[in-house]
Amino acid sequence: MPEVKRRDLLAGLAAVTGFATVGLLPGTASAATRRRPGAALPPSLTVGDRAVVARVDARRALRHLKVLSDEIGWRIAGTPSEHRAARYIAGELRALGYDVELQPFPVADRYLAEIRARGERLWQSSASPQGAVASVDGEVVDVGRVTEVTGDVRGELVLFDRVVDKETEQAKAAADAGARAALIVNARSRTYPERKPGSFTPRLREPVAIPVLGLAAYHGERIRAGARRLSFEVTHHSGLTSYNVLAERRATLPNPAGRAVIVSAHYDSVPGSPGANDDGSGTALCLELARVLRRLPTQQAIRVCLWGSEESGLIGARHYVKELDEAGAARITGCFQNDMVATSHPPAGTYWLLSVDGADNTTTAAVNAAARRLGYADQTKGPTARGSSDHEAFYERAIPAGNFSWRGGEAPSQLEPLYHTPEDTIADNISLKRLQVSLELIGCAAYDVARHK
Repeated sequence: MPEVKRRDLLAGLAAVTGFATVGLLPGTASAATRRRPGAALPPSLTVGDRAVVARVDARRALRHLKVLSDEIGWRIAGTPSEHRAARYIAGELRALGYDVELQPFPVADRYLAEIRARGERLWQSSASPQGAVASVDGEVVDVGRVTEVTGDVRGELVLFDRVVDKETEQAKAAADAGARAALIVNARSRTYPERKPGSFTPRLREPVAIPVLGLAAYHGERIRAGARRLSFEVTHHSGLTSYNVLAERRATLPNPAGRAVIVSAHYDSVPGSPGANDDGSGTALCLELARVLRRLPTQQAIRVCLWGSEESGLIGARHYVKELDEAGAARITGCFQNDMVATSHPPAGTYWLLSVDGADNTTTAAVNAAARRLGYADQTKGPTARGSSDHEAFYERAIPAGNFSWRGGEAPSQLEPLYHTPEDTIADNISLKRLQVSLELIGCAAYDVARHK
């Protein structure tokens, strides 16, 4: 028998033995052969697929998401909230037996405001870096979409609707009229009018002597519904360090080339958003797949990577890739990047396979193949060209990578209306059914790649 075939036969026997040790001899997981949730076709699963779908559970992933979104909430690059999330993720992965590293990198300063009403910590927003750092308390005076203030607002908080490119005039008008702060409610995007405006950082052309906050539309709605007296504290966060959480489980079968498959997501969120779908959902998916894959036999290493500071410009993933030498980059056979994998928004019924150049690669091909085996082929689309997530960094080093996400059916730019808003919560924006489909697609695809040399 040729040596290559002999090694493959031994590897196959070892794989069957491995399945037996985790209680999954081929053909025993009958529940995994039933039609999958929402699938148009019955499944035709491999032994590896059965090992994944018999174990993966969106309800388990939801436990992690509750910690990230409900308990920690907004997870802003380099700040204590992001650090708390990194520690939680690292602890969960260590408990699963992975070798875990926290990879540090610097990020830019931030000005953030914690907003309270009736003493309760309610919201967070960005503040202008040119405004005063202060603690402020006062009544809200609503002046609407104007750039001048004519009434008596001395000692008050002036609430504006944003006039794009006129934020400086609005802030100066409030300051000149004696207000204690300017609160500017964001306006809808002309490019994506279907999305609710999130908080923003007011960029002023000149210094203004009072704090200037960039609020989400949700904040304006709540204030106008009755939260008319607010207090807030603007904090300058400086000398910031963010972290990638990097975990690895070695191959269980011989892996002389040191190859590895990456399953990844970013765990930070934008200011003011608890980031349930973006991207707590992807993070929770990674943690659940880490549990499912930890003891399954593979011929490649499994790496679970959670990136910090994606929302600040894909900083974490770019740092990771930059630190790889040529040999290290060549050992990565694919990066499965998961970004917004559980939205409950009804029109977001298409599961997109996105590569930067729109070409097929190891990851997109593996997910399409898994979709066919699971019966989900009618729900997937792509590969389609799109960047704007952490797979960009891998593409730039010629590492196969894809971004996987639920979006609108016509184009991957069609995100849910709650994107980047305070309403991106579990209650308002998470579908367990879609999370389960995402878990099965990525779990089966990544495992299929990891099972082979």
